Amino acid sequence: MSAATGFPGGALDLPGWRHVYSGKVRDLYEPDLPALGGVHPLGDVVLVVASDRVSAYDHVLNPGIPDKGVVLTQLSLWWFDQLSDVVPNHVVSTEVSAEPGDGLVPDVVVGRAMVCRRLDMFPVECVVRGYLTGSGLLEYRESQAVCGVPLPDGLEDGSRLPEPIFTPATKAEYGDHDENVTFEAVVEAIGPEAASRLRELTLAVYARAETIARDRGVILADTKLEFGIDPMSGVVVLGDEVLTPDSSRFWPADLWKPGGAQPSFDKQYVRDWLTSAESGWDRTLDGAPPELPTGVVLRTRDRYLEAFERITGAPLR
Repeated sequence: MSAATGFPGGALDLPGWRHVYSGKVRDLYEPDLPALGGVHPLGDVVLVVASDRVSAYDHVLNPGIPDKGVVLTQLSLWWFDQLSDVVPNHVVSTEVSAEPGDGLVPDVVVGRAMVCRRLDMFPVECVVRGYLTGSGLLEYRESQAVCGVPLPDGLEDGSRLPEPIFTPATKAEYGDHDENVTFEAVVEAIGPEAASRLRELTLAVYARAETIARDRGVILADTKLEFGIDPMSGVVVLGDEVLTPDSSRFWPADLWKPGGAQPSFDKQYVRDWLTSAESGWDRTLDGAPPELPTGVVLRTRDRYLEAFERITGAPLR
């Protein structure tokens, strides 16, 4: 694909794999078992491919952001390694196919794909906040609490919280908004033991990641995690992606100043342009957003690459 369009993904013809689902960013493939002789050599797995698609305000936009899917995958893999003693993850292999249809990662998606254990996912977005912003700030202004967790007076946009808080959300259908819920709602949905385990793991992941990021001059303001049960072992496993600019708010520590929006390593350029007079788009109406200008695409790409390099200490390869 050219740098102008990125890697759209979708229903690609990947030997040994069958496309079953496309989300806003990721595409999911199941093993083509007849082509593999009836069994996959790695067991009950799926192939997760991160495209270069970018979404904002519940719309997938055009064009994509070149290299975004590679950043998401490689940064997730780096974080999975840093967190391996905190929680197991779903990655089974990133090995490249030696021959077409051997059930490993096909050449065309190398760098942006992972062979992962199939999990029974919990229907909960496990959000943890160390700083107040976004939907949490709106909720705080209405009730001085976020997801039922009371917070002190005087907090503003970008304020560091006294301690990180678990603020879960329900998983929304494609095109809908996730909805913030209380911990009690999670207990009702999945039971007290599982709810407590998800809260414990979410806070533990944030504690480790926040320290690592801060040592690299980056503030991890908040992040969203997803967990599932490994059907073979019954263990709670970290799935999906982890600690990327798509699922987290990363801020440069040297520019942090509470009281307003913070500079960030994510798609904020996209959001800002869409809501500007220049775009001519009214997000309150039903119409599709306009095509992103080349400058917005390239500046957004630069932010993703900078996030990767700052956090991992190495350039994207």
